[in-house]
Amino acid sequence: QVQLVESGGGLVQAGGSLGLSCAASGRIIHIGAMGWYRQAPGKQRELVARITSGGNANYADAVKGRFTISRDNARNTVYLQMDSLKPEDTAVYYCHVIATPYTADYGMDYWGEGTLVTVSS
Repeated sequence: QVQLVESGGGLVQAGGSLGLSCAASGRIIHIGAMGWYRQAPGKQRELVARITSGGNANYADAVKGRFTISRDNARNTVYLQMDSLKPEDTAVYYCHVIATPYTADYGMDYWGEGTLVTVSS
């Protein structure tokens, strides 16, 4: 099995910064894409940013230029640096990883438990 442990998040004023991290652990053969999604109250979960194993990143239009995703393959960890935060960034942020565990021959989807980010105006 693969476990994801998220950290970071919290309360910040508009214009401020926060960082999130998510570490994958377990009996893992390979980790592919890693990313962050978010879900605001009453809304569907949406992609925030995603990064491939080769380091190619893509972002939702709403966060381009403000958020930066990165990963440390040696630590199986993905990061999200969030700058110039806005009240509309308030949401629960979920880590998502595609990983191949020792018990499978293909990549599987894994989700973190979510961490709340609240941006006050």
